This record gives sequence, C-alpha cells and structure tokens, in this order.
Amino acid sequence: MDSSSMTAGKQFYGTGRRRESVARVYIQPGAARFLVNGRPVEDYFRNVAWHTAAIEPLKFTQMQDQVEVNAKVKGGGVGGQAGAVRMGLARALAGLNPELRPSLRKNGFLTRDPRMKERKKYGQKGARRRFQYSKR
Repeated sequence: MDSSSMTAGKQFYGTGRRRESVARVYIQPGAARFLVNGRPVEDYFRNVAWHTAAIEPLKFTQMQDQVEVNAKVKGGGVGGQAGAVRMGLARALAGLNPELRPSLRKNGFLTRDPRMKERKKYGQKGARRRFQYSKR
C-alpha cells in the first residue's frame, strides 16, 4: 500500500502565526486549489511578494498541483497574514509527509518569526518616539 492511498481523503492541519495574524491551514490530496478566506490566493494576496510568500512551501516541495489548500486567516495586516499562511501551510505539509520536515526546517519554513510590535511606553508618544522637547 503506497502513501497516496493511505492519505487519500484525509485532511491535514497547520497553524501559522506572524505578528498579530493567525492562520488555520487545512490541506488534503486532490485538485490544485488554494483558497484563503474563501477567495483564490491570487485575489486575496494581490501583492506579488505576499502571494509568493504564501505559496512558497508548496513551490519548494513541488506539491502545488497535488494538494487542495483551504486557509482561514484573521488579525494583523496583509503581510503578516501571508507569513502566517506560509507557516501554517509548511506545518500542514510536514503532517502530510513527515519526510519533508527536515528540508522545510532547514529552509526556515517551520521557524516562528518572533518579531512583534514594541509596546508604547508611558511619558512617550510611541514605543521610542518622545514628545517634542520645547526649550522655551
């Protein structure tokens, strides 16, 4: 029994986070389809950089025509959402085929980007920006 018959009809899940965005990505073997919040990926991520980032794990593993992807993403901005989808997709692919995990890890697809927005401090206008100093 080969691995494709074993995973047929089975759904794999991956959670991706980036800044304030959280993506829940479901993949299953089937028709080449990529939906983000019910819309095609190229409609949701119109910017080429965001679109490329979101589909990068599929291109890297050469599985863009073998899996059906359905992503639900919320919070943050579009760039952060693209990063969240990228990580969720990589995690789901690692679940689908555990042999891909070392190469995905080596190329940074499974590493959570820890950079977050710095909090605003009291007595200041922002995180680092001070109120304007007036000499007189």
